[in-house]
Amino acid sequence: MSNQGETSSNAINRKGFVASAAAVAGAFGVSNIVTGAENDTEIKIALIGCGGRGTGAAQQAMNVRKGIKIVAVADAFADKCENTIKALKLADFPKAMVFSGFDAYKRAIDESGCDLVILATPPGFRPIHFEYAVNAGKMVFMEKPVAVDAPGVRKVLAAAEVAKKKNLAVAVGLQRHHEEIYNDVITRLRDGAIGNIQELKVFWNSGGVWTRPREEGQTEMEYQMRNWYYFNWLCGDHINEQHIHNLDVGNWLKNAYPITAEGMGGRQVRVGKEWGEIYDHHFVEYTYADGTRMYSQCRHIKNCVNRVSEFAYGDKGMSELSRGIIRGSSNYMSKGKGGGHQQEWFDLIAAIDKGEVPNEAEYGAKSTMTAILGRMATYSGQTIKWDDAINSTIDLAPAKYSWDTLPGPKAGADGLYPCAIPGVTKVV
Repeated sequence: MSNQGETSSNAINRKGFVASAAAVAGAFGVSNIVTGAENDTEIKIALIGCGGRGTGAAQQAMNVRKGIKIVAVADAFADKCENTIKALKLADFPKAMVFSGFDAYKRAIDESGCDLVILATPPGFRPIHFEYAVNAGKMVFMEKPVAVDAPGVRKVLAAAEVAKKKNLAVAVGLQRHHEEIYNDVITRLRDGAIGNIQELKVFWNSGGVWTRPREEGQTEMEYQMRNWYYFNWLCGDHINEQHIHNLDVGNWLKNAYPITAEGMGGRQVRVGKEWGEIYDHHFVEYTYADGTRMYSQCRHIKNCVNRVSEFAYGDKGMSELSRGIIRGSSNYMSKGKGGGHQQEWFDLIAAIDKGEVPNEAEYGAKSTMTAILGRMATYSGQTIKWDDAINSTIDLAPAKYSWDTLPGPKAGADGLYPCAIPGVTKVV
């Protein structure tokens, strides 16, 4: 693989990249695409973050074509590295390319000779890992969200500019941008299929995800990292880690980002110590500069109505984007396919093979900031302005990364972690 700094500067912007992906998908159908199948040029990948999503992303990369090779795996925990090696069936994988600990990402990037880095650790680590990879001249695929606080978002945006100057491809795991159904419907809505869009509603309501109980002998750092979903310095709350997908669709459709947010949320059901500090529900009203409102719901409570979807309402109709439905002067049902997790890899490798340099970091960072803005609103009970939020100096990162550091919130004598209190908690 040639040095990416020598790659053609024929960069394509996000709109062009997505349009190209949609054209390919529309012509052949996601399940039939083997983009770059006739090209076996080697692309060496270092996987950083060996959880389920990292392992899945690595497998999807290898599915694209011959020549895609995992050359290093890295995680804070050695057992997770070994699990990934087994899951990916990486026979006779060199032990020298298996890295664990807090500096594992540096060693994997520096010692493996990789061309591209997959960043799939808990999102609190994303800004420092992305910055390091870009400074090392590596192409990047990073999972969403890309940060958990405003300083992290700013770090990602700054590194994204460095990536552009170095002609480094950057992809972000907001896979709906690579699905036929969303590209089809959003194009039609932007062309006026339901008239002037006046209101959006977006949802990620579900029963929640795993918990990992404390084990004997764990330090507080290890416990929080093993149970990372429930600590803001690692996850940013589920409005950030999950609901970002739906918020991103609203931003994509509007081709804009909200200027204010206000809302409410709390811990109605998940009040035990195993759920750390995050809320179990959020409701946010976002306002865009043109006055459009986006009403956002996300909930982690069992035995309630589940909904993961996005709706747009115009003066001439409505659309349920996730199902490809448009009801307006004429009704429409998209025949587009999903499969975005695999398709984003087809699209990324195809672009690299053609010497193109997609860079999805900016909208990845700003949709992450949209989720953080919503969390700030629900945690504080205040109307929060985008400009105040993105310039916040509140940094959730621990003072240092070591196993004996006491990170994030401190549990009380009862084992319970403090959580945000609207009207009291400072967020900017």
